[in-house]
Amino acid sequence: MVSTLLIVCLVLPVFMFFFQYLKTLKNRHRPPGPRGFPIIGNLHQLNNSDLYLQLWKLSKKYGPLFSLQLGLRQAIVVSSPELAKVVMKDHDLVFCGRPKLLGQQKLSYDGVDIAFSPYNSYWREIRKICVVHLLSSMRVSSFSSVRHFEVKQLIKKISMHASSSKATNLSEALMCLTSSIICRIAFGRRYEDEGTEKSRFHELFNECQAMMGIFFFSDFVPFLGWIDKLTGLHARLERNFKELDTFYQEVIDEHMDPNRKPPENEDLIDVLLQLKKQRSFSVDLENDHIKAVFMNMLVAATDTTAATTIWAMTLLLKHPRVMKKVQEEIRNLGGKKDFLDEDDTQKFPYFKAVIKETLRLHLPAPLLVPRETNEPCTIGDYEIPAKTLVYVNAWAIHRDSKAWKDPEEFLPERFLNNTTDFRGQDFEFIPFGAGRRICPGMTMAIASLDLILANLLRLFDWELPKGMKKEDIDTEVLPGIAQHKKNPLCVLAKFRS
Repeated sequence: MVSTLLIVCLVLPVFMFFFQYLKTLKNRHRPPGPRGFPIIGNLHQLNNSDLYLQLWKLSKKYGPLFSLQLGLRQAIVVSSPELAKVVMKDHDLVFCGRPKLLGQQKLSYDGVDIAFSPYNSYWREIRKICVVHLLSSMRVSSFSSVRHFEVKQLIKKISMHASSSKATNLSEALMCLTSSIICRIAFGRRYEDEGTEKSRFHELFNECQAMMGIFFFSDFVPFLGWIDKLTGLHARLERNFKELDTFYQEVIDEHMDPNRKPPENEDLIDVLLQLKKQRSFSVDLENDHIKAVFMNMLVAATDTTAATTIWAMTLLLKHPRVMKKVQEEIRNLGGKKDFLDEDDTQKFPYFKAVIKETLRLHLPAPLLVPRETNEPCTIGDYEIPAKTLVYVNAWAIHRDSKAWKDPEEFLPERFLNNTTDFRGQDFEFIPFGAGRRICPGMTMAIASLDLILANLLRLFDWELPKGMKKEDIDTEVLPGIAQHKKNPLCVLAKFRS
């Protein structure tokens, strides 16, 4: 019996490899791509730390559409605006699926969220619920007082540092700010001044982000999934899921407590719990659905807004000409108000151009969330099978020399008198994606980004610490789904002269 089992264990992987190899031979009209090794394919050529850069380099050799063999999964990589339009507009219905990847599926309660759910009737309904009831322009506007309060708290902290000529760690300050905004909007409380609670909150979500982007053997070579258990990755994922689930449940229990003091303003958990009671949708909302949706919001919204603001300040400090020009615009057109609101920021065209140029060079997620084909499709002369993984390399598209003049340069002027926008219609500029899978939280993210950056630029002059030059500011990136600056941005704030 033991010997038979051993033979099966040895023979089965070989059989599966040759089965996959025969499938590959059958599909000879795949886009070109690098040759891989048996069983693992091209996995040995890639790592998660800077995957978008590796794929960009491969696109230089194999073209803007090329193939990869990732273990037993076939994949294609899209690296040009023209092909992005084909994938996210012309054939959007075919390319709007989501692959089932272990970390993402586990943390999204088996894909009942918005970001990682497969394309089906459930996803359409949950997205509609979120867009109409949680992320609409009216709902975003209703939380303006929360954003204003939290930004003013940040300004107070920076003012204290300015008074004592102390450097401010902007990276840390902005992460705390954006998480406070999202936490108050989502479930009516902030964690920034609560000691161990603050530490617990940030550790949980930092680990969550890591587990979503990590490589699991079981995703690409299922019969090697035992390696994930051997290395402890599986246990690490399970532990993070259980800790997050406990956190979400505590928040829901607080909101359902009959003795809870009625809030002045309802938060998004209140909204979803009311919708759950109404049972007026084709989807019967349960606690797991609520938890999964809030995982998306807490992870995505905190990450993207903070990262983009930090990159904007980094780029402005490295380009004093642009810093001076945008500050003059804000200060000249902003009137005599002590604090700029969201409506004020719409009056600053150059400021808006700075934000767009920042999103072009340092978009929140360089590789858009992976897609999967729902059925076979043809692109040009190439056949793309069903269940093919699809990576849209937005980082490469934003640096396409055919679409952008001097693509590596920070030139906000390129967006002046230019209708190119990030709302999914201009495929050379897709920081939030496009098509059915465009980020539904875009309006909320931009509202916070505008408010934070405009007030920081208006109220303070910014200098580098003594002995540091603009050339010393690094632009290294941390590994992960989001593009975070590797080293903290520490600067001196001075009251405007």
